[in-house]
Amino acid sequence: MKFLQKLGKALMLPVAVLPICGILMGVGYLLCPETMQGGDINGIVPVLGLFLVKAGGALIDNMAILFAIGIGVGMADDNDGTAGLAALASWLMITTLLSTGVASILRPGIVDNPNMTLAFDKIQNPFIGIIAGIIGATCYNKFKSTKLPDWLSFFSGKRCVAIVAGVVSIIVSAILLFVWPLVFGALIAVGEAIVSLKAVGVGIYAFLNRLLIPTGLHHALNNVFWFDTIGLGDLTHFWAGETSADVTWSLGMYMSGFFPCMMFGIPGAALAMIHTAKDNKKKVAIGLVASAAVSAFVCGVTEPFEFAFMFLAPVLYVIYALLYGIFAFITVSLGFRAGFSFSAGATDLLFSASLPAAAKTWLIVPLGIAAFIVFYVVFRFAIVKFDLKTPGREDDDEDETKVQLANDDFTTVAQIILEGVGGKENVASIDNCITRLRLEIKDYTAVDEKKIKSAGVAGVIRPGKNSVQVIIGTKVQFVADEFKKLCK
Repeated sequence: MKFLQKLGKALMLPVAVLPICGILMGVGYLLCPETMQGGDINGIVPVLGLFLVKAGGALIDNMAILFAIGIGVGMADDNDGTAGLAALASWLMITTLLSTGVASILRPGIVDNPNMTLAFDKIQNPFIGIIAGIIGATCYNKFKSTKLPDWLSFFSGKRCVAIVAGVVSIIVSAILLFVWPLVFGALIAVGEAIVSLKAVGVGIYAFLNRLLIPTGLHHALNNVFWFDTIGLGDLTHFWAGETSADVTWSLGMYMSGFFPCMMFGIPGAALAMIHTAKDNKKKVAIGLVASAAVSAFVCGVTEPFEFAFMFLAPVLYVIYALLYGIFAFITVSLGFRAGFSFSAGATDLLFSASLPAAAKTWLIVPLGIAAFIVFYVVFRFAIVKFDLKTPGREDDDEDETKVQLANDDFTTVAQIILEGVGGKENVASIDNCITRLRLEIKDYTAVDEKKIKSAGVAGVIRPGKNSVQVIIGTKVQFVADEFKKLCK
């Protein structure tokens, strides 16, 4: 759980840049429907729309790379950029070795299996980005101080991190070369099995779709239902102007259920997170989840919201996926039909409502209101009941933001704290949150709490045998920076 929370915090940096991209794309689609529906793009307004769509898509489409670098830096002991470089190297190596062209040479049988080919076609996904980030950070933490023989001394220390990450990435790629298509193929088989379950199958599909977002394996299910993997193609037939009479299923049923959840459910859940955030952190929570909710409503970009809490509160994410399944079942059962070419936001709803297969689109109002209320109530209850660490609910005490450091000579404060924890030789890792300096130490008997408190700090907490947290207040970043300098 501690690892997942650390991973979740590391994701905050890349996630923070995504909401504005979703908003840009939503506005762009409104100005230039041709980017969604096809056709010639003429005139200043459509060209401006295209410009905005491409600007937002530049980051949304490369989200996995942002995750790799962000996690690499965020999970590194001292947030060093070397870890980000190692993570990028890992990403490039894994996605190249597992690209369809290379994989088909390493395993010639791939070209004869459409499902395996599809698996490697979708290898550039957030899951691989997260793996690359973890590889980069882990290699940095373990090998940043490596000393090599004199004739290899140029590659000692931080210079060897990316090299080690590359070797690890080759091993990981070799494993995924065999494992990835098996898992991908299994999910395609699951998708084929639930087609016969009609509305219930839609609910199961929506649940699994959200549940698999962190792994990128949702692409396997999406291709079963949205495209012509097994003869369905709900998305392609819908936008081709066909109706249910032209196909063997209720056209649009595998897309419709996402609209109430993305447009209204996510804003309701975001409001619950804001209301349950600590008073001193509400602005931070608003800045992150409110903008993510707007992004979800406008154009259905949900990742900024989902990755903001899925690793911090994994139980809540499972509940979130279950709500999708329930609402997808209800939506389809009531006869609401709409489609999307990008995602289930207001922009796609607007343009799909005029297509022949669209039906009862007015139901988005009552369904949306219900989704907003249910998501809000369920999220608020779960967060409070189980004390889940969603954005704005970190472990720091609310009163700590009011703490004033007695001495503003940050170098001196850092020196005294360092002496109090037994010197730099006793420090294993350094981190800080909004009010605390968080240290992992090697020998807990070397810690002198009285010495640390003499620096003018508010207090010392020992949450574990090898953990020391020094309560400093909102000036902690300045002390942490000086502390890191002294430990180099």
